[in-house]
Amino acid sequence: MKKVKLTGQIKKFLKYPLLFLLLLVAINIEIYMISTTAGLLMTAGIAAYALILFILSYRLQTHILEELISFATQYGQVQKQMIRELAVPYALTDEAGHLLWFNEEFERMTGRDSATYHKSIASLFNGLTADRFPARNEQLDYEILFNSRYYELQIRNIVLDDLVDSSGLIERNRGESQYIYAITLFDETDLKKYIRRYEDEMLVCGVMVLDNYDEALQSVEDVRRSLLTALIDRKITNYFQNADGIVCKYEKDKYQIVMRKRTLDELKESRFQILEDVKTVNIGNDMAVTMSIGIGVNQGSYNKNLENARLALDLALGRGGDQVVIRDAESITYYGGKSQAVEKSTRVKARIKAHALEEFIGGRQKVVVMGHKLLDIDAFGASIGIYRAARSLNKPAYIVVDVPNTSTQPFIDEFNESQEYDPGMFLNIHEAKEMVDNDTLLVVVDTSKPDYTECQDLLSQTSAIVVLDHHRQSNDCITGAGLSYIEPYASSTCEMVAEILQYFSDGVKLKPMEASAMYAGIMVDTDNFMNKTGVRTFEAAAFLRRAGADITRVRKLFRENINSFRAKGEALERAELYRDHFIISVCPSKNIESPTIVGSEAANQLLNIRGVRASFVLTEYRGQVYISARSIDEVNVQIIMEKLGGGGHLNMAGAQLDTSIDEARNRLKQVIDDMIQGEEI
Repeated sequence: MKKVKLTGQIKKFLKYPLLFLLLLVAINIEIYMISTTAGLLMTAGIAAYALILFILSYRLQTHILEELISFATQYGQVQKQMIRELAVPYALTDEAGHLLWFNEEFERMTGRDSATYHKSIASLFNGLTADRFPARNEQLDYEILFNSRYYELQIRNIVLDDLVDSSGLIERNRGESQYIYAITLFDETDLKKYIRRYEDEMLVCGVMVLDNYDEALQSVEDVRRSLLTALIDRKITNYFQNADGIVCKYEKDKYQIVMRKRTLDELKESRFQILEDVKTVNIGNDMAVTMSIGIGVNQGSYNKNLENARLALDLALGRGGDQVVIRDAESITYYGGKSQAVEKSTRVKARIKAHALEEFIGGRQKVVVMGHKLLDIDAFGASIGIYRAARSLNKPAYIVVDVPNTSTQPFIDEFNESQEYDPGMFLNIHEAKEMVDNDTLLVVVDTSKPDYTECQDLLSQTSAIVVLDHHRQSNDCITGAGLSYIEPYASSTCEMVAEILQYFSDGVKLKPMEASAMYAGIMVDTDNFMNKTGVRTFEAAAFLRRAGADITRVRKLFRENINSFRAKGEALERAELYRDHFIISVCPSKNIESPTIVGSEAANQLLNIRGVRASFVLTEYRGQVYISARSIDEVNVQIIMEKLGGGGHLNMAGAQLDTSIDEARNRLKQVIDDMIQGEEI
C-alpha cells in the first residue's frame, strides 16, 4: 500500500491545504513588519496548523486509497452483476465463435447453462459461422429467427491487445492481435408485427378494364346485352367485396378498385381467380370476356398509387390484356396473360396513329428506321414500309442494317441493284451514328426494348422517337418515345405498317418490291398464315397483293441452302421430350449463316408432334445462346421467356443468355419445373 500513490483530481484536491499554508506564511511576514509580538503568535499558530496538516495528510492518504480500492472492487462487481442481469441477451465468443460467457437473459432465451455450454454460436443460430464475423473495430447486424421470434443480432469486434500486454500473464506474438466478439440480441418480434399490421392496412389503388367489351356485346342479341353487362358487374363486385375490397364502375367497361394491402396479398395467393371467373360469364356470347387490371402499391401516397395503377394498366394492355400487372415501388409483377390477344374489329386506332406519324415525319428533316439485332424479314419489311411513307412526304429516309442475314440479304441485294432506290438507303451502325441528330426522326420497328435495338446509342442522339411493335411489352421498354404504337394482337409489324400506310397521306403507293418485302414479313411471322392470323391480317395481305406483292418471288427468296436444311434436320433429330409435353432441342450453328432463323423454323416444326404443348430450340451464336420458343394455344411461352430475360408473344417468344448450351438447357428446365409447380402453366 505504501508504494501506491494518488494521482489525478484527488492529488490536486489534497494540494489545496498546502497552498493555503503558503498563503498564511506570506501574511505572517507582513504582520512581523507591523508587530513582532503579533507575528510570533501567528507563527506559533501556523506551526500548529502545519503539524496537524501533515498528520492528517499521511493518515487520510492511506484511508482514501483503501476506500478507493474498495469502491473500485465493489463497482466492478456491480457492473458485472448488471451485465449478468441485463434484460438484453448478451454473450462473448472467441475468434472461432465458441461461447466464452453469456448472461442470464441469453440463458433464458436459449435454454443453455453458461457454466457448461461452450459450443460454437453456430450451434444455436444456423449459418452464423466465424466467416460472417466482423473485422477489427467493426460491427455487423443480422436478422435471425429463433424459437419463432425475430431478433436483430449485433456482433462487435473487441481488440484485447492493450489488456493482454498490461496483464503480465499472457505473451502474444508481435503483429498478431487477440480478439473476442460481443454478441447482443434485440427482440424485434412485436415491432415486426406492428409494421406488418401497418403495411397490411395500407390502401392499394387499382384500375380495371374489360379488354373486349364491345366485341363481346356485338356477339350477343340486343335484348340480352344488358343482362351480360349485369352478370359481369355482379361477378366483379362479388369477387372484390368478398375480399374486403371496394370496386366502383366509372365507365361502361372501366372500374376503379380500392383495397387493403392484406387483401392484395390474398388475391396474389389465388393468382387473381377473377381473370378466369369473368370468362365463364356466357349467355350466348360467342366471345369470352377478358379483363386487364393495373395495381399501384407502396408508392408513398394515394395519388402516386393511382398514377402507377394507370401505368400498370397501360402495360397490361400493351402485353395483350387478360392479365394483372402490379407496379410496386421496386418491381413489376405479372399475373395471368394466358389468353391470346383479341383482334379489334375497328381501325380507328390505326388511323389515328397514321396521322400522328405523318405529323412526326413532316416535322423533321430526315427519317432513320431501325429494327432489332439480327434483323429478320418482319423488321426489314416494316422498315421498308416506313421508308416509303417518308419518301412519299419527300423526306430523306434510311434503314439501319448492320450485318444482313440469309433471310434479309436477298431483299437487300434487290433494292441495291434497283435503279429506283438511293444506293445509300442502307446504313451500318457507324454511318447511322454520324447521320442521326436532333433533326432526325428515329423510328424503331419490331421491338420496344432498348437493348434489343440494332444500335442503342441512336436512342440518345435524338429526342424524336417513334416505336412500332407487335410484341407484348415488358418492364424495360423504350422511354421518351413521342409516338408508341404497340398492338400484341397484330400478327406482325408488317401488318401494322400496312394498315398505317392505308391511312397515311391519302394512301401511300407501294412499289412491288416494297409490297413483296412486307408480304414476306407477314408470311414468316404467321408461319405461312397458320399462326396468329385474324381478319385484319388477311386484309393487310390483300392490300399488299393489290400493291404488287409477288408471292412466287417471295417463295424463291425464302429458299434455303443445303447446310441450313441439314442443320434443321439435325435439330429435329436431337429433340428431347421433357415432362411429357415440352420438347427441347439444340440447333447446330457451324457453317450456318443465320442459325437463329434455322432454330426458329425448327421450333415451329416441332409443334407438329402430337402431345407437344411448347417447343424450345437453343442455338449458340456469337458467344450467346438464343432460345426460340413456340406454342400453339395451350402454353404462354412469353412468360417462360421473361423469366429468362426475354419476351415475345403468347405463342412465339425468345431469349438471349450469356452462358453455355448445357447451362441454358438446365435453366430452361428449372423454369418449366418451377412454373408447373406454381401452377403458372
